[in-house]
Amino acid sequence: MLYNLLVPFADSFAPFNVFRYITFRSGGAVMTALLIAFLFGEGIIGWLKSKQPEPPIRADTPERHALTKKGTPTMGGVLILLSLGVSTLLWADLRNGYVWAVLTVTLGFGAIGFYDDYLKLTKKNSKGLSGRGKLLFQFLISLAATAWIVYLTREPLSTQVAVPFFKDLLVDFGLFFFPFAIFVMVGASNAVNLTDGLDGLAIVPVMIAAGCFAAFAYVAGNAIFANYLLIHHVPGAGELAVLCAAIVGASLGFLWFNAPPAMVFMGDTGSLSMGGALGAVAVVTKNEFTLAIVGGLFVVEAVSVIVQVASFKLTGRRIFLMAPLHHHFEKMGWAEPTIVIRFWIIASILALAGLATLKLR
Repeated sequence: MLYNLLVPFADSFAPFNVFRYITFRSGGAVMTALLIAFLFGEGIIGWLKSKQPEPPIRADTPERHALTKKGTPTMGGVLILLSLGVSTLLWADLRNGYVWAVLTVTLGFGAIGFYDDYLKLTKKNSKGLSGRGKLLFQFLISLAATAWIVYLTREPLSTQVAVPFFKDLLVDFGLFFFPFAIFVMVGASNAVNLTDGLDGLAIVPVMIAAGCFAAFAYVAGNAIFANYLLIHHVPGAGELAVLCAAIVGASLGFLWFNAPPAMVFMGDTGSLSMGGALGAVAVVTKNEFTLAIVGGLFVVEAVSVIVQVASFKLTGRRIFLMAPLHHHFEKMGWAEPTIVIRFWIIASILALAGLATLKLR
């Protein structure tokens, strides 16, 4: 909004020129989202507590959670969405279609999560919206967003997928790009959702991944940098750096209240929306496979659930003491802060590996 309002007057008032720069507006987005989270965090948490006298504890968690997590409100993703939404609208170029496509996925998935959290509270159980219901709504939103992204992207790049570490390798998926992109968005969303099981566990890897994709979006949208780094130029994608920066700021602000012991949980409202946002940005910037590296922690958490379920159905035996993987380590006796911090370290290492794909090709 500030870009659209102030840049037209830059020739008359030189200081307005700074709003032309994505880097400046990205910094503004981080600080604005962080400030909004700080200003409204306690009020939103207080409101959530008043509406959630006895938030349900998920049945698929270790027994001690019934004691240590009791009374902590969920749906804290509302704070994240408020912070990043307002910040993005304030600092991004609102004429950019990619911004609106990714915001649609983010807020749409957030709405699905909000409804799921709402059902859990009103029904006083931990099941909420059925798995099929979630996937159906996620599929429809992802399908619309994919069609929008393909329309905005120049041909033949619109349906092509880049392969990390190879500078000239582009695979044209044709119509199969639609199910592939939908899988990336829905898969990322649910992988983050599965990771959100301990205080601060999911939000920091989300923040780290968003920072990486801010860099990916910026260089992909800049013809000079894209040519220098031998990556595929996607005109207009650079504006998503502002949105990713807003996610970083919102995540930092949420972490203030979600740090152990958590005052609030993000719930499906936050986890589904954050994963969907990362998936959508990956699709736009042609970094779908790179997302599997940067977000490798989310992938491992999701795979641990798949392996556990498959093993139990096929053999009657469980591979892990409990899935997702972080609960396995809880059952082994690891302290919660130990698991969380070590998973943060792993997420940081994977992010560095993902960033290396910019140059190693």
